[in-house]
Amino acid sequence: MNAEITAIWDKVQAMINGFMMLLPNIILALIVFTLFVVVGRAIKRLVKRLTRHHRYARNLGMVLGRLAQGITILVGLFVSLSIVIPSLKAGDLVQLLGISGVAIGFAFRDILQNFLAGILILLTEPFQIDDQIIFKGFEGTVENIQTRATTIRTYDGRRIVIPNSELFTNSVTVNTAFDNRRLEYDIGVGYGDDIDWTKQLMLEAMHSVDVVLNDPAPDVLVMELAESTVNIRIRWWIKPPRRIDALESRDQVISAIKQKLYVENGIDLPYPTRQILFHDQTEETDGDRSRQREGWPKGKSEVPKPRSISGSLQRLALSPKWQQQGRCSPRSQSIMKNVNLSQFSHE
Repeated sequence: MNAEITAIWDKVQAMINGFMMLLPNIILALIVFTLFVVVGRAIKRLVKRLTRHHRYARNLGMVLGRLAQGITILVGLFVSLSIVIPSLKAGDLVQLLGISGVAIGFAFRDILQNFLAGILILLTEPFQIDDQIIFKGFEGTVENIQTRATTIRTYDGRRIVIPNSELFTNSVTVNTAFDNRRLEYDIGVGYGDDIDWTKQLMLEAMHSVDVVLNDPAPDVLVMELAESTVNIRIRWWIKPPRRIDALESRDQVISAIKQKLYVENGIDLPYPTRQILFHDQTEETDGDRSRQREGWPKGKSEVPKPRSISGSLQRLALSPKWQQQGRCSPRSQSIMKNVNLSQFSHE
């Protein structure tokens, strides 16, 4: 029993002696590591100070500062371990770091992917803070570009967080990338109106709006001969190109064109119209009814005469089949015989 206690005491005493021998190295390693931590913080502040005057580079300065601080602290940790354990070689540290890096990479693949994408976005700057962008149905103003994700504020007051890897690998529309922006709108006018005169009036209306730029100049193009209208496209440029400016200019331009065309000069802005022909209301000049034009049976020798809507309705109301089915009462028949339906006639 005494021998076992003596052996344990000897081991404890050996550990204490070994610790006392390593104590100077541990203290030196702590001092060195503390110095590296202080240097890392100083580097971080320096990077942030160098980029604080650049409005669009403040996030990049923060990311680069943190990255430099982390690398500095990691180097300090390696140096401190080499001081505490002299037998530990730099190659062993690199090998350990490589194995750990592979394991961490597999475990945090998405996080690292977003981190690298965020670094590349901050370096290449495809868009910047306060830019207005469109991404996969989301539209708003860029609030912040972080290492993991980018946040945008929508026009209706919502915040959208988008992973940086998605932004970096997909198409993004930047509405405020340039100083000017072109807008367009289609207006339909009547077929009876003079096209050249109408286009001139549209140009005059756009030039009367202050927010419309003269250089590049607005233009007017005939785009389509539609069912009820001649569609004319107006195009104009604005500055600055933000959404609120686009909405305000659209309001002013459309209002000015409506006032200029319809109110002041009587240009027709027609509603969509449809022409409905009853089965026996077609004209004799509409074509050969033996070819089933307007639904007439093929081979019918007698060409039916055109009939008005009022005559068609009266004939329908007085038909025996209609009366047998109880669809028209005697009072309704009397009304249909005596009512004047000439206002519905379409000869």
